Amino acid sequence: MSDPMTPAEWRTALKAEGVRFTEYDGWTTRGRDAATGKPFGPVHGSLNHHTAGSNSLKSIATGGRPDLPPPLAHAYLPKSGTVVLVSCHRANHAGLAARNAYDAIVAEKPIPKPSRASGTVDGNDSLYGVETENLGDGKDTYTREQYDAWVRYNAAICRHHGWGAGSVAGHLETSVEGKVDPRGPVEGYGTRGRFTFSMTQLRADVAERLKHAASWSPPTKSTPPPAPTPRPSTVEERLTALEKRVTALEKK
Repeated sequence: MSDPMTPAEWRTALKAEGVRFTEYDGWTTRGRDAATGKPFGPVHGSLNHHTAGSNSLKSIATGGRPDLPPPLAHAYLPKSGTVVLVSCHRANHAGLAARNAYDAIVAEKPIPKPSRASGTVDGNDSLYGVETENLGDGKDTYTREQYDAWVRYNAAICRHHGWGAGSVAGHLETSVEGKVDPRGPVEGYGTRGRFTFSMTQLRADVAERLKHAASWSPPTKSTPPPAPTPRPSTVEERLTALEKRVTALEKK
């Protein structure tokens, strides 16, 4: 159980973790706290989503949906890898979370398949949410910069609160409404080439970051140096080579 991060704490945590970020106008006061009549929090985890669209910043921050008022997340992560902070208060992103999945996140235990029969919890009350830009069609690719920022963003939250990677979850792991986000191919990360996104992998990468100082960066594939350009042979070298060939022919 932790109090939500203040704007200053968001900035400090993200900067320390090497996350590039910008601040959407009004993010320090924007939220849906009035919907419940109480402040956002205490917080227990970080919930991850894909946008199922592109250029979704405005709708997430201030536009919302016909059935859902904004903000729709605390942060937006475009393909550039630069996080946009849109709210530090209650946001409409998690909806109803299955109690069995929610309790596992709180306890940092393996998350079981979400079961409505276990009861439900309003995840908006106590989970941070990030919307990562991707069509969600299983074909649209998360960029290398985007995934790196995604790992760092989640690690920054966990490091600030003293949580482990078990506090990181995906919407598909908590939703009783059959959500499938996040999913899709990833361009690469560290020394890893293209791979298919999974929450298991994201948690593993967050856990690896948390083993190191916040300033740590994963090793990357080194680019081999270009092959040296051959030096043109001199006239003397060409004549010597010619003599050797003639001599070889005469011996046949």
